[in-house]
Amino acid sequence: MKEALQRPTGLLVVAVEASADLHGAALLRELQSLLPGLRAFGAGGPRMRAQGFEALVHAEELSVMGVAEVLPALPRILDAMDALRDAARDRRPAAALLIDSPDFNLRLAAKLRALKIPVAYFIGPSVWAWRTYRVRQIARDVARMLVILPFEADFYQAHGVQARYVGNPLADELPSGDRAQLHLDPARPVLALLPGSRLQEIQRLWPPILAAARELRARRPDLQLVVPVAPTIDRALLHAPDVIFIDGRAPEVLAVADAAIVASGTATLEAALAQTPLVVVYKTSWLTWLIGRLLVRVRFVSLVNLLAGRALVPELLQSDCTPARIAAEVDPLLSPGPQREAQLAGLRAIRDTLAPAGSPNAARCAAAEVAALLEGRP
Repeated sequence: MKEALQRPTGLLVVAVEASADLHGAALLRELQSLLPGLRAFGAGGPRMRAQGFEALVHAEELSVMGVAEVLPALPRILDAMDALRDAARDRRPAAALLIDSPDFNLRLAAKLRALKIPVAYFIGPSVWAWRTYRVRQIARDVARMLVILPFEADFYQAHGVQARYVGNPLADELPSGDRAQLHLDPARPVLALLPGSRLQEIQRLWPPILAAARELRARRPDLQLVVPVAPTIDRALLHAPDVIFIDGRAPEVLAVADAAIVASGTATLEAALAQTPLVVVYKTSWLTWLIGRLLVRVRFVSLVNLLAGRALVPELLQSDCTPARIAAEVDPLLSPGPQREAQLAGLRAIRDTLAPAGSPNAARCAAAEVAALLEGRP
């Protein structure tokens, strides 16, 4: 017992994006419940700091994306990595918890392995889809992968990585919404439009999405067109007087929608959990598309179809992403019928897989795995 009490109790946590800060705060709450007195330090944002986290690096200073934005920030990114490595070397935490941000965190994981500090990684890179070579580094540098998609655990285990499926954070609070609270007419159907959260996505996807939505409303004059505007997007880029714009609140908008047009990404999974029939769209430059087709190793681009293991929802990509094609796929989803019912049945199966009744939430399961690593348990 004395030896156990003398074990290091510190935990290095690194969350350098806004979403990672949100997940990190939830994990810290659960860890503080499991291990009162745990000292956690590292990189985090305002939500983690509100939990008493000692932020040696503020996530807000590192959350950049895109080559043009990363290059000027590179000196402070490298300084932050050096500061975290030095803190780990000096404080000797019992373990480290790295959350998302693989370009930063996988480099840090290698430095922590050199210091003999075991690493738990929550929400890792999609190595099952592309850049599969990264799995070799993960097997070398990460002691425990905490994954949020059921099939990821099998993939990692097959590549010699200890992995646990801990549940999906999006499934922890299943969305609900109220049309009146969103200032929508409860008596009229709703079509949710989610064109993405990045400038390039808006530029390529918003014109065909808007044209398709207008074509559908020409057939259904009472149709309400609603866009939950991502906080990263200037609403002026989406100007359309016949569309209702709501700041954020995508899960609530999806929960009240009869159907949705969704840019490929996390929002497709949000729609599935909201049980909202959807059509997935995406466009990128042809060069990026061709390179992606060479590197990507999966049959589908949407998380919904990957989880279903089949083409449950339409994916309209590149030249197929036209107003006419989008409208044709969405139209039968707005009314009762075999296409809508078949999709709903598949979406229910996905939600039951990700959020089985009575299961603990992802933060609690992940915290239990981190606690086991801290205490040297398998």
